[in-house]
Amino acid sequence: MAVSVSTTASPCALFKPPSIKIPSVFRPWQKVKVGAMSVSPMGFGTWAWGNQLLWGYQESMDTQLQQIFNLALDNGINLFDTADSYGTGKLNGQSEKLLGRFITEFQGGETNDIVIATKFAAYPWRLTPNQFVNACKSSLDRLQIEKIGIAQLHWSTANYAPLQERALWDGLVAMYDKGLVKAVGVSNYGPKQLLKIHDYLKERGVPLSSAQVQFSLLSMGDDQMEIKSVCDLLGIRVIAYSPLGLGMLTGKYTPANLPRGPRSLLFRQIIPGVEPLLISLKEIAEKRGKSIPQVAINWGICKGTIPIPGVKSVKQAEENLGALGWKLRPNELDQLEYAARDSPAKMIQNVFQTR
Repeated sequence: MAVSVSTTASPCALFKPPSIKIPSVFRPWQKVKVGAMSVSPMGFGTWAWGNQLLWGYQESMDTQLQQIFNLALDNGINLFDTADSYGTGKLNGQSEKLLGRFITEFQGGETNDIVIATKFAAYPWRLTPNQFVNACKSSLDRLQIEKIGIAQLHWSTANYAPLQERALWDGLVAMYDKGLVKAVGVSNYGPKQLLKIHDYLKERGVPLSSAQVQFSLLSMGDDQMEIKSVCDLLGIRVIAYSPLGLGMLTGKYTPANLPRGPRSLLFRQIIPGVEPLLISLKEIAEKRGKSIPQVAINWGICKGTIPIPGVKSVKQAEENLGALGWKLRPNELDQLEYAARDSPAKMIQNVFQTR
C-alpha cells in the first residue's frame, strides 16, 4: 500500500547524512512548468542508483546517495528521474526504493513539492492496461508516495510489437484517470510516434506533459531537433537525458584515458571525433569561470530543455548545480553548435527510439 510523503523525519532513521549548502550564487533561477507542476530547470537522474553493470553501484554507496538527495533539495532541485527497471538483477527497482527512503528520511524541511518522474518498462508480458496500472502501484509502494509526479512510458513498442503499443497508451490513461499520477509523459518516442500518442491521449482528455529523449551537444541529429520542434509546437516539455553524453562531455576522458566497463567500447569509438567540441567547451568554460560539464548542461537549459544529468557522487552533484543561475550568450551557443556540427563523431542513437 502506498503511503504519504512524510514532511518530518522518519522515527526509524538511524542517521542524518551531512547536508552541504551550495553558495546562493547558484540559485537565482525560476522553476519551469511541466503540465501544472513547477520543477527546477535541471533535475537529477538516478540510473546509476542500483546499476552494478554499467555504473558499478554497491550498497555501500547509499550513504553518499542520500547526501546527494539532501544536497539537491537543500539547493532547490525538486525533480528526480527514475524507472521501475533501474537496478540490475536482484536490485531491480532499487533506484525507486532509495528515492522512497530518502524522501521519508529527509530532515531538511518540506518534501511536498518533490516531483518524481518514473518510467514504466514495456516488458513483453505487460500486455493490458491493468498490468501497467499494477506496475504503477508497485512503483508507488517502492517510492512511498501517494502520487507519481510524471508517469512515463520508457519506450515505444511500435518498431517490434505494434499491437502492444495500444496497451501502453491505455495504461497511461488508466493511471491518470485513477488519480495515481499527476502527469504523463513518454521516453524515446520519435517525432512521428510522439504526434500519434499526443493526439490519442488528447482525445481521452489526458494531456501529454513531457517527452524524455537523449539530447545534448553530441546528439543534435535531425530526429532530435524535430522532436524538440514538435514538443515546442504542442506545449510538451523536453526532458533531456544523457546531457553529458554518458560522460563524454565532461572533459575527463581522452583516447588514452577511458572509463572502465562497457562504456569504454563506446568511448573508444567516439571520443577521438569530438575534439573540436571539447575545445570549444573548454574555451567557453575558462572565459566564464565554469567547468566543461556546467557549460554543456547550461546549453541544454538554454535550449529550453530540462537536463537530468546522472549523479553518483557528491562532487558530481555540486558541480552540476553550478550549471544553474547563469546563461550562455547567443554567440557562445552558436560557437558550441558549430563545433558540434564540425565534430566528425556523434552519440549513437538509442536503439529504442522510434521515428
